[in-house]
Amino acid sequence: MFFRQLLAKDATLSYFFGCGSCHVGVAVDPVLGDEDWFINEAAKQDVKITHVIDTHVHADHYTGGRALADLTGAAYCLHESNVGRAKYPFEALKDGQRIEIGNVFINVLHTPGHTPDSICLLVADKRRAETPWFVLTGDTLFVGSAGRPDLAGKEAEMAAQIYDTVHQRLLTLPSEVEIYPGHTSGSACGAGISGKPMSTIGFEKRWNPMLSLSRDEFIAKLTESIPPRPAEMDRMVAFNLGN
Repeated sequence: MFFRQLLAKDATLSYFFGCGSCHVGVAVDPVLGDEDWFINEAAKQDVKITHVIDTHVHADHYTGGRALADLTGAAYCLHESNVGRAKYPFEALKDGQRIEIGNVFINVLHTPGHTPDSICLLVADKRRAETPWFVLTGDTLFVGSAGRPDLAGKEAEMAAQIYDTVHQRLLTLPSEVEIYPGHTSGSACGAGISGKPMSTIGFEKRWNPMLSLSRDEFIAKLTESIPPRPAEMDRMVAFNLGN
């Protein structure tokens, strides 16, 4: 397996990984304007980009996902809940779906809360083990924090969804599974995010202050610490939906 992490605009973290021996790779959460970085990395690694995945319809930046897919011939992927919402064709991903990228496979986890369509991507390398190696958590779980719950306009309801998602879907993973989030410190998508761009399930269980709270405490804490809305949020969402 090869793996690249890119620190993009607005404290966004994008990812490119895949199977070097089978010459295939997948891009996750690319930012508009960074398409050439992915294309150049693919050339260096001698791989074809087969899938471009956005973990949700972003509200803090313009996605480069569709542009990158168009440039490379890759499938552009979003969660299936965006069917009828997005104004362009895409490959609809379902909870529990497995995507095989050579010797690498990705299990799609639907993890609503930050947005209704949020997904996490659980990744394993079959040449090492069938058990998961890392999880891309998008804007659901950050290092030291959790995603903002207000983008759908239902703060308490969405905060409760994030709590349930994190505790039922992510914290049940083995403690050694690595976490790679969608943002680092300085992002508008969560309060108190660490500047360290990765962690593990076990470390977050022990040290993430949000994860020691009861469900009611979590909801109260998350809804009282919401950062200001991104200045161009409505325009970004409209662009990212193809409107």
